[in-house]
Amino acid sequence: MNGLRTRRLGRGPVTVGELSLGGAGLGNLYAPVGDETAARALEAAWDAGLRSFDTAPHYGLGLSERRLGAALRGRPRDAYTLSTKVGRILEPVTGPVHGDDLADGGFAVPAAHRRRWDFSADGVRRSLESSLARLGLDRVDVVYLHDPDDHGEQAFREGYPALERLRAEGVVGAIGAGMNQAAMLTRFVCDTDVDAVLCAGRYTLLDHTALPALLPAAHERGVSVVIGGVFNSGLLADPRDGARFDYAQAPPALLHRARRLREVAGRHGVGLRAAALAFPFGHPAVTSVLVGVHGPDQVRDAVAQFAVDVPAAFWAQARAEGLLPPHVPVPGEELP
Repeated sequence: MNGLRTRRLGRGPVTVGELSLGGAGLGNLYAPVGDETAARALEAAWDAGLRSFDTAPHYGLGLSERRLGAALRGRPRDAYTLSTKVGRILEPVTGPVHGDDLADGGFAVPAAHRRRWDFSADGVRRSLESSLARLGLDRVDVVYLHDPDDHGEQAFREGYPALERLRAEGVVGAIGAGMNQAAMLTRFVCDTDVDAVLCAGRYTLLDHTALPALLPAAHERGVSVVIGGVFNSGLLADPRDGARFDYAQAPPALLHRARRLREVAGRHGVGLRAAALAFPFGHPAVTSVLVGVHGPDQVRDAVAQFAVDVPAAFWAQARAEGLLPPHVPVPGEELP
């Protein structure tokens, strides 16, 4: 596969690369990333041919958006695709700032803002306007409703129609929802006219939650699925002791399974990261995978791993050893 290849999001005009850069790490997810390191990571991504970038106000309380904007403002605007998200309004903290955001949001940044959930129509427009100000750009290409898990009623009643109006007005080219679950994303696919959904962590080598309902529904309706969290918070990148799965320490059984997958991949001359990046494309609904990075070396590694041709024998052996169920589609096979 080639990260330079692009695919259309849904039936609209927006295209994304098969490999996209996720911006959470550049918002200091879990650990600080210096401004210079972040800038070099984004320069490395551009030099490697990556042209699709995803961010959100949530990531580092706006830090990810500011860094992405600084890196992209000097680039030709039609040369890249940029997505951000709505649903959390960032409000400045009055008075002295104490502590960081690690406990509340997981980002190593000063807790100078608080997040307020808001999926109202006004909240959607206000969030997007604030994002554009942080980015220093006049438009983004894709906007997702971000994590409306506990706010579904407002998101469907107010937030989604607001996005639909923004798309109709030409303010954005594509709309969707991004979540860490498959059930509500399936509802968005079936009950709205979204172009895409961003499904984080629910369709990976270790987690196939999106397979029974979300992916078939999206494929049938022409909705694109972007897969985030393809490494499940790091376990599939490096299954070492203490590795994370879904933002917490991985359970022993999953750690063992990831290590067995790594061993099988090694027998076939490929790395676990390459297999993890390739896996989602076994389903035709998947358009792109997002990979998060903390520095330029991770960017170059992701691009190199994505370019690896994972042999059919790996998938066959993973199935034979019970590491992949037989009904889970793999790259190179057509759906029955």
